[in-house]
Amino acid sequence: MDCIHIHGGKPLEGEAAVQGSKNGALVLVTATVLIKGQTVLYNCPQITDMDEMLGLLKTLGCRVKREGAAVIIDASSLHTSDCPAKQVRAMRSSVMLLGPLLGRCGSVSMERPGGCMIGKRPVDIHETALTCMGVRFRKDEKQILAETEGLKGAEICLPFPSVGATENVLMAAVLAEGTTVLYNAAQEPEITQLCHFLNEAGAKITGVGTNCLTISGVGKLQPVTFTVMPDRIVAGTYLLAGAATRGIVTVKNAPVRQLTSLLDVLRKMGAVVRYEENAVVLDAARAGKPVPYLRTAVYPGFPTDLQSMLAAVLTRAEGSSAIEETIFEDRFKIVRELQKMGADLKVENNRKLRIYGVTKLYPARLTACELRGGAALVVAALMAEGESKITGCDYIRRGYEDICRDLRLLGADVEEKRE
Repeated sequence: MDCIHIHGGKPLEGEAAVQGSKNGALVLVTATVLIKGQTVLYNCPQITDMDEMLGLLKTLGCRVKREGAAVIIDASSLHTSDCPAKQVRAMRSSVMLLGPLLGRCGSVSMERPGGCMIGKRPVDIHETALTCMGVRFRKDEKQILAETEGLKGAEICLPFPSVGATENVLMAAVLAEGTTVLYNAAQEPEITQLCHFLNEAGAKITGVGTNCLTISGVGKLQPVTFTVMPDRIVAGTYLLAGAATRGIVTVKNAPVRQLTSLLDVLRKMGAVVRYEENAVVLDAARAGKPVPYLRTAVYPGFPTDLQSMLAAVLTRAEGSSAIEETIFEDRFKIVRELQKMGADLKVENNRKLRIYGVTKLYPARLTACELRGGAALVVAALMAEGESKITGCDYIRRGYEDICRDLRLLGADVEEKRE
């Protein structure tokens, strides 16, 4: 069993670079299914979720080659749309193959996707939207079974700006007959990047960056070479690690415009933020103020993926804070682990977290049970004077190339060991 050992209690000082975007890269990989030819993606993160997705594409018949952060995919030889259960169960992002496989093959069969256990994550919004385009779904509690005699453009209004549903509609619509207009679309940077990728491949998408996307179907897409954007959640993780330890950290290759909501919070806590060429510098020496109320929201609001890490930081704020989680209903699983360290937190109605700052956290043996919660435990351990040990490293590897390496670059005393 792998275990992260952290000797905390000292301010971080150093600089680290941000990897390519996990969520941004994974959806681009699924989009290559639409292209008959060789697509090259640069700056792909070397994480286990990417390994799983590339393995899934190989099983479907795609030719895949990986050279470090570069991934080469040729989907010309795709021969099936029946996705193996084991690989689908391993990651939530496998649901992103719905739109591409329907567009390419006209059918898809897969188990209902797995991923981190952070509450109910149904795909009904995806299914309802794709039904408007001529897709028929067979009712099955364990599987997604879908087919179409031909995708048709449609006017679709999402009941909630779901990132996944927006991505699936986009990828289904680019090869559909006619024009699709998608209202209440998600506006996350990963959506904007997907639109740019598809347009470079020959798609016709307008309204990019807004909540109303118009997609005019085309006959085929062309192979492209594309560079994945930096990971805003990884950048946020390292900035919050700096804030937790009241340190001074430089995060290079950070997507500054995508971090506005986080940087605003850090400034309100007392941190000083300045920008250098292609980098964010955070001086958190006085970042001890609490956050009276914060709610997670869809982009450009505060991201749910950084909520756990912010909560960890606020356990040592000079006063009480409150966080309302509006995206997922079960994302406070780290509370018990933080309480082991002496943190004072209270969950209300599974949606609101009250945090009462304490003067000190104590080292403990902790267990990660999901990706972002695992990163939050790492952040918490950096504040505790003494040695903490964190198991459940596999969850963290799903989204971070090497969190221990990067934190060492920021000045942390951290190491992953086999026990």
